[in-house]
Amino acid sequence: METPPQVTFRNMDHSDAVEARIRDEAAKLERFFDRIIGYRVTVEAPHKQHNKGNLYHVQVIIEVPGKDIVVKKAPGGNHAHEDVYVAVRDAFKAAQRLLQDHARRGQGKVKTHEAPPHGRIVRLFSNEGYGFIESSEGLEVYFHQNAVANNAFDTLTEGTEVRFHERRGDKGPQASSVEIIGKHHIVE
Repeated sequence: METPPQVTFRNMDHSDAVEARIRDEAAKLERFFDRIIGYRVTVEAPHKQHNKGNLYHVQVIIEVPGKDIVVKKAPGGNHAHEDVYVAVRDAFKAAQRLLQDHARRGQGKVKTHEAPPHGRIVRLFSNEGYGFIESSEGLEVYFHQNAVANNAFDTLTEGTEVRFHERRGDKGPQASSVEIIGKHHIVE
């Protein structure tokens, strides 16, 4: 870290112990991302006149190259945040998750979900109870009416978009668990 955390207390007296905890929590974040430029942390007690029942708000701004990562940890009725140390801990846990996500994006390690196989009905033999799907890769895949979910074989027409699971059949690729996609199209 290039600069130590800048800590501000609002509606409450300065606390060396709370500031020390903030510095410890900030130092732990260095393990997840080593290019942190600085921190700005604000600890706020919304009602200075109360001695008990204050729910502390903690805001953590982490400065990294090109952006600021902001965590505003409002208690939202969480009475554990009557303890300023719990509020600080929770804010830094949230900051850790955001910082890890930022680091993964920077390394190109963003989790992606592969789209299930899908395609369109290209040939349908309704009287015989089977048809063929053209997959998104351009392959023809055989399917039987028993593989169509929700007994929807009779509603299929050529051009209907479907998703399916492919397995190896005796005569080539065969679809099982064929489902009509409907209005929620798969985007690749």
